[in-house]
Amino acid sequence: MTEETGRERAPSERTRVRRYNWLARYDRKTVEDILDATPLAHVGCVMDGVPFVTPTFFWREGDRVYWHGSVAGRMFKALEHQDICFTVSLLDGLVVARSAYNFNCNFRSLMLLGRAELIRDEALKAEKLRNFVNGLIPGEWERLRPIHQREVKVTAMASLSIAEASCKMRVGPPLDDEEDYSFPSWAGVIPIRYQVLPPEPDPRNPPGTEMPEDILKFHLG
Repeated sequence: MTEETGRERAPSERTRVRRYNWLARYDRKTVEDILDATPLAHVGCVMDGVPFVTPTFFWREGDRVYWHGSVAGRMFKALEHQDICFTVSLLDGLVVARSAYNFNCNFRSLMLLGRAELIRDEALKAEKLRNFVNGLIPGEWERLRPIHQREVKVTAMASLSIAEASCKMRVGPPLDDEEDYSFPSWAGVIPIRYQVLPPEPDPRNPPGTEMPEDILKFHLG
């Protein structure tokens, strides 16, 4: 435990939160909760001498995250030669303060650092893709048209350990300067939530195609 945060120690010096360090979290449960709350992440790496941040769908299996794309993509060609930054951010509320300086947001964010590993074995790639699809919608892989081997071949896939992780989280009302609390301006929090709406069928579904009940099991967080 550290005096700085009163929580677990940062896994490395480069993941130690310095700015607003009282918002830091390093425990495994918080890391997994944030990763499991959304399938959208951003991967940052340097390509051709320029930093790029690429949005991507991802999934977690145990102590690793996985994502996929095209073998023609530049990112997957650059991953193995450098440490990367993998981030997830969730906006939970707009914090309206009594001064513009103290406006804020409630949020959950995570940063993973490390060296990604490319998955080249095609049987393993197919297995991980199955886990990805069924993790979104239970049993969906088995209902789909079987994957073609050429589709597996042109799919690039990478994984990254979650061992070197740091999180920041903010909750609660605005924190104004003490003399501002008597100022007659409304202050509070506007909550923000991601919402999953009812499924909309493809108009080209064959007649009589029924929606599996498992489709309704998709959720965020």
